[in-house]
Amino acid sequence: METRIMRTQTPSKGWHITRWILQVLLVLTFGMAGFMKLTAPIAELAKQMPWTAQVPVGLARFIGGAELAGALGLIVPMLTRIRPALTGLAASGLALVMALAAGFHLVRGEAPMVVPSVVLGALACLVAWGRAKKAPVCIK
Repeated sequence: METRIMRTQTPSKGWHITRWILQVLLVLTFGMAGFMKLTAPIAELAKQMPWTAQVPVGLARFIGGAELAGALGLIVPMLTRIRPALTGLAASGLALVMALAAGFHLVRGEAPMVVPSVVLGALACLVAWGRAKKAPVCIK
């Protein structure tokens, strides 16, 4: 009988750096967008994002809060080393927000707005997968 030894591969340094770069880019993107949706007057916000004037104010603010919370969740748990596994969940949440945004823009006939939603959602999925499967965060 043959016994196989399973080897655990440590993620490459390149993957580690790529993962952090993706996370920082997503933090900046979602952090700025979320902060704007939470704090800017709707009239000002509508100049850049016309849909914000056509939905209830509470919905626009809620989306901003979700984006900001997701952005913080992408980086704070890992930096503080407090429950770093939450990073993958934050990335999954942001991917869901982008899937809903893509559907929203499709229904409204705003096809060009779907592309950024899909790209950001895919990047968030990559971070979620990377943190869950490829290179989970382990505290030693």
